[in-house]
Amino acid sequence: MSQLETAMGMTIAVFDQYAKTDGNRQTLTKAELKTLLEKELPNFLSSGKDKDAIDKVFKNLDENGDSQVDFKEFVIFVAALTCCCHKYFEQKGAK
Repeated sequence: MSQLETAMGMTIAVFDQYAKTDGNRQTLTKAELKTLLEKELPNFLSSGKDKDAIDKVFKNLDENGDSQVDFKEFVIFVAALTCCCHKYFEQKGAK
């Protein structure tokens, strides 16, 4: 497998790992998303336990307002976060 195929597979596997906690493998609840962020992106939230930040992230991700984050919404989040990281490291390298 190529590096990109591996990365895609890992993204799917991470989503599935946390989404299955409540029995619905198709979506993340707020609690599942919180656990995912704390374990997989520990540097994303300043404290990792900031309830307001998690609420904001969840609300922004839940595009259709169904109180769950589906895979498409999750992938958009990962892509946007990756773009921000890319831009940050481009600027850091330009100095």
